[in-house]
Amino acid sequence: MKSIKMKNQLIILFVLTILFACNNKTESGITQQPTLTDYTIGEKWVWKYKGVTTEGEVRSDGTDTREIVNFRDALGMTIGKDTIPVADIVKPDESKTPKYDWPLEVGKKWKYENNWTSQDGTTGSQSQHAEVLSYQEETVEAGTFMAYTIKYTGKTTNSRGYSADETEVWLYAPAVKNFIKLIQDQGDFHYVEELIEYSK
Repeated sequence: MKSIKMKNQLIILFVLTILFACNNKTESGITQQPTLTDYTIGEKWVWKYKGVTTEGEVRSDGTDTREIVNFRDALGMTIGKDTIPVADIVKPDESKTPKYDWPLEVGKKWKYENNWTSQDGTTGSQSQHAEVLSYQEETVEAGTFMAYTIKYTGKTTNSRGYSADETEVWLYAPAVKNFIKLIQDQGDFHYVEELIEYSK
């Protein structure tokens, strides 16, 4: 059951991550939300990921690939076996507690809240405080990029009685319109995801 829950959380996490896509217009360390024209067919991202408990149990280990394709005469982004219209991805988030509070700039703070339901019917919620800590060069396997460091701290709970403090650090690079690294600690679970390839 834990592996199903973790897989569902990773899917949710990635969908939220897609909403993090942003254009290359970063002036004075301020980055606006993207538009449809910022994406091109053939654009591709590949991440490697691994999640391990404090006892050494590997719960997730692999790679994740996303690509911009022609979808119903418009742009789409592949997500596993599904394809999501890019127009939906760049749609502004009207929430008062969004995952990303645009525009991004160093020092900005906000609250993020999210409610979700997994495939097995488990419901859950996240409540986190977010802060943009820096905008500087960061190096990952895919290369060196100017990136924002955004830290989230809070708690995750679910209807099965699970409750854990969590910390997430996202490195987001405007040049690739996506995150280049994620480090997450949730209870006894440590998860790292890193961009290993980006191409247009």
